[in-house]
Amino acid sequence: MTSTVRGSQLARLLGHWHALPGRRRNPDYAALAGAIRGLLADGRLPLGVRLAAERELAEALKVSRTTVTAAYRELRESGHLTSRRGAGSWTTLPGGHKVASSGLWTPQDDLDMIDLGCAALAAPPELMPAAAAAAQSLHRYVSGAGYHPTGIIELREAVARGYADRGLPTSPDQIMVTSGTQHALDLVLRLMTPPGAPVLLESPTYPNALAALSARRARIATHGLDNDEGWDADLLLDGLRQTRPRLAYLIPEFQNPTGHLMPAVLRERVVAAAHAAGTDLVIDESFVDLPLDGTEVPPPVACYDRHSRVVSIGGMSKPYWGGLRIGWVRASAPLVQRLAALRVGVDMASPVLDQLVAVHLLARAATIVPARRRQLADQRDALVAAVRRELPEWGIRVPRGGVTLWAELDGPVSSALSRAAEEVGVRLAPGPRFGVDGTLERFVRLPFTLPASDLEDAVKRLAAVRYDLDHTRRPQWREHTILT
Repeated sequence: MTSTVRGSQLARLLGHWHALPGRRRNPDYAALAGAIRGLLADGRLPLGVRLAAERELAEALKVSRTTVTAAYRELRESGHLTSRRGAGSWTTLPGGHKVASSGLWTPQDDLDMIDLGCAALAAPPELMPAAAAAAQSLHRYVSGAGYHPTGIIELREAVARGYADRGLPTSPDQIMVTSGTQHALDLVLRLMTPPGAPVLLESPTYPNALAALSARRARIATHGLDNDEGWDADLLLDGLRQTRPRLAYLIPEFQNPTGHLMPAVLRERVVAAAHAAGTDLVIDESFVDLPLDGTEVPPPVACYDRHSRVVSIGGMSKPYWGGLRIGWVRASAPLVQRLAALRVGVDMASPVLDQLVAVHLLARAATIVPARRRQLADQRDALVAAVRRELPEWGIRVPRGGVTLWAELDGPVSSALSRAAEEVGVRLAPGPRFGVDGTLERFVRLPFTLPASDLEDAVKRLAAVRYDLDHTRRPQWREHTILT
């Protein structure tokens, strides 16, 4: 069934589109079309949704219907919209474009693009030996059907040992292997969040978590993170007590995208408040293996759980490789079995060979993970130095772990900057992707997962683009090149 974006919803997503840099150098309809293209390009408007009718959107934006009509016409001409008389207009993927690794749209010929929209490292050198060893181990499983809804025992034991090493005794029966951390989150939400249920999220937060909860039609409340201090303990705990959400999704280790680390005392208080409010906690531990500069990570949130209120999710993507689609859920054994029963109707099980590769990589963790931390620390320092040199008016806080900087811009220009950056070969994830209804225009996420030379080059290009936004007119979309 095709979903529809109402006029009021689209107006909130567009935010202050009329106040963006370059707006006065373009007609109203062109500025509106460019803003909608930006929503499509950065994923805030998905493919195949029906946009509000022209009259409805015009009323929501308080502009003339002629302006919306002309904007929709421009979007149809650029391939971003398909319309049928009497039926409406749907978002489409323009010709010559594809969905990139980050989930965002990109031209087919983007080989020279510096992708700052994706916060993931390339594979470590130990991957190939681990894959070869996994292939040698596969013979133990080929005589069976290969379906293991909770995961093969070797991997569940390895993941359970990892929790025990962090001070949280865990049995393999409390672990379910999934096809990545996003898959783990999706299964947990399917089981624990009825349609329309209230949920609490941090703001900013992981965009795919927002998308998953929107798909569940959850009623989202947010706890705003301070850019310097992170969580306000009193506000967070009051939010749990007052809204009494069915579920709260938190990222306590090097929060995505801000990089904040939740202190131990707040972890304990959050668990107690969640129990009192009848709230289940979903704790995303995607970055727990990536402290930098010798930062000490507090005990897992689940250490303070006495009532099976905490469900922890994690995976291999950030410390190892995103192409290895292995994640997991840690929960009570009965809940794991309920998740496994639900999972059978979704994708049966994770690939056995991938799980064996994960087993061999985890066995090499003492070598791989410290090397990843050193690599990330060097790249982070290079990115910080480049931003401070080229864009000194931006505010940045150096994170003690994770893979991203959360930069505060010198104005509410994140979406405009993202669109303009595409023209100089840099892909960004603008701040509004990490929030609700067009907020966070003063922020942008900058991952430090690429080589230092690429990061420095990208920042130089962004500095030029930021200057041009205030001083020259830039094209709103890629123009055709005429060859003679």
